[in-house]
Amino acid sequence: MSSSLLRYAVVLGLLSAIGPFAIDMYLPALPAIGQDLGASTGAVQMSLMAFFISVGLGQLIYGPVADMVGRKPPLYFGLVLFALASIGCALAPNVEMLIAFRFIQGLGACAGMVVPRAIVRDLHTGNEAARLMSMLMLVFSISPILAPLAGSAVTAFASWRAIFWIVMVAAILGLILLALALDETRPAEDRVESGVGSAIAGYWQLLRDRHFLGLVFIGAFGISSFFAYLANSSFVLIDHYGLTPTQYSLAFSVNAVSFFGFSQLNGRLGAMFGLAKVMRVAVTGFAASVVILFLLFLSGLDGLPVLIAMLFIGNGFLGLVIPASAVLALDEHGEIAGTASALMGTLQMVTGAVVMAVVGLFLDGTALPMVAGIAACGVIAFTLTQVTLSRRRRPAAAPAA
Repeated sequence: MSSSLLRYAVVLGLLSAIGPFAIDMYLPALPAIGQDLGASTGAVQMSLMAFFISVGLGQLIYGPVADMVGRKPPLYFGLVLFALASIGCALAPNVEMLIAFRFIQGLGACAGMVVPRAIVRDLHTGNEAARLMSMLMLVFSISPILAPLAGSAVTAFASWRAIFWIVMVAAILGLILLALALDETRPAEDRVESGVGSAIAGYWQLLRDRHFLGLVFIGAFGISSFFAYLANSSFVLIDHYGLTPTQYSLAFSVNAVSFFGFSQLNGRLGAMFGLAKVMRVAVTGFAASVVILFLLFLSGLDGLPVLIAMLFIGNGFLGLVIPASAVLALDEHGEIAGTASALMGTLQMVTGAVVMAVVGLFLDGTALPMVAGIAACGVIAFTLTQVTLSRRRRPAAAPAA
């Protein structure tokens, strides 16, 4: 493994993790936030949805800007905005202000989500890109594995507000890391033809590319299954199953370990069998696992061990799907990698927010609505995979003589 590849994986992974860290760390505190601010479960969940929506919409701006001015300036701006909004969240007097500052915080966080994917595409394609993307996700995994544990530890000794002071410090450390350890990967000569017009043209080109959209939505519904778990797991595991915040954090981390552990096999399996075949098999395994989980719960087998075990299997398969779908979607759009990464992120975040809202309509205090939403995402991802990967790509037109 080259030192430069490892350096990029570590730096990009840590920058990508700052935004999700602000999600995962405060999950164990959601019930406490509702009690402290006198807010309903739905209102508290809205602070999570506001973050996702702003992350999705903001990427439409950051992507083209990263193509126009380079990769590092948008990252600087996003991290500063994230840090300032974190202060607002920490001082929020009511749930409405918390939701507003979470929305602004998401606008800052999305820079660290869209730009690193474009940097990966700047550096590599194919299996090498899958390898770097998987390594990036391994570093990124520090958030869902350690952040809930850190959040439960903080709330055990301090107010939930301390969580937002901590993520502000994380953003400042991210600024230092960005300044000292990351090179600019989009040179000035590659930005000459980038502008507002080219961004609009790029989005139009991508929205007409059914293969690109198919791959994006495969990843979108895979990620949305995880979002459905994110939004509801603290209430289900703490209120329904009676776990403490620390026990919840450990249960949450088990599934995160599965997801990111299996993701490390992407480069090796892709080199052996091809990324498309790996993704097809992985989506099938993911869909089968979550559908079986739904059928078990539907039959009345409502048990925490069953939930954790089946999600462990399903999220392992999902760890193979997400990096492969992203690499395959970006492979043919290197010249507009920032724009393509932005549209991918926007569509995936908006899809996730819609799934969370739909699942929220059916909440009844049990795990069944959450499990049903996860299973539905698995079935849709499986169907899209069969349609997208069975359709042959048209060869590029030959240049005119």
